Amino acid sequence: MKNLNGVKLGRNVVVEEDVLIEEGVEIGHNSVILKGTHIMKNSKIGNNCVIGIKPQGNNRMRGNESSTTLLISENVKIGNLVSIYSGTTIGQHVFIGDHASIRENVKIDQDTVVGRGAIIELNSTIGKACTIQTLAYVTGDTIIEDHVFIGPCVSMSNDKYMGKSPYELKGPVIKKGASIGNNATLLPGVKIDNDSVVGAGSVVTKDVQNNSTVIGNPARLL
Repeated sequence: MKNLNGVKLGRNVVVEEDVLIEEGVEIGHNSVILKGTHIMKNSKIGNNCVIGIKPQGNNRMRGNESSTTLLISENVKIGNLVSIYSGTTIGQHVFIGDHASIRENVKIDQDTVVGRGAIIELNSTIGKACTIQTLAYVTGDTIIEDHVFIGPCVSMSNDKYMGKSPYELKGPVIKKGASIGNNATLLPGVKIDNDSVVGAGSVVTKDVQNNSTVIGNPARLL
């Protein structure tokens, strides 16, 4: 790695104009840092990442007024082959695993873990000290509060009619301290309340109350 003014750059790194990289940052081989990105002190980015992607689409996709700035806060660790879009904010001490994808207008608060291959779609908010495990899919317009656990391969949806009828897209709301087991499915707009548990493989079609445990398809109170 080359050490330039306190920043370590691997081979074939591309840094576009209007990028701010603070001291102590390390960027791995073949990674691309696009215009409008701000990477704060002591953060580490792996190999073959693309950081600061501008959203694109076609006439069948909804428009999205996204900020052109991507902020990666201090002491963030990003794995290999990760893609992160502009308009997103990554909080301090966040860990993002290999192959993860994080879309535009996402906010991830401090100390959260985003696992290998997880996908966080646009306009979603994730609180402090959450765990989003391997291959989890967080749909667009989802709210996840602090200290939430999302198990491997959890899937969420935000379109009640699957594109057949007009519907305001609305992802699940997962409240503080809730836990979602492996391979669970959360339907659009459901609320998983504080400290509740969704069992592995469950399909949640209705709201889950505080401190409740639900299992099955459809999910029912245990």
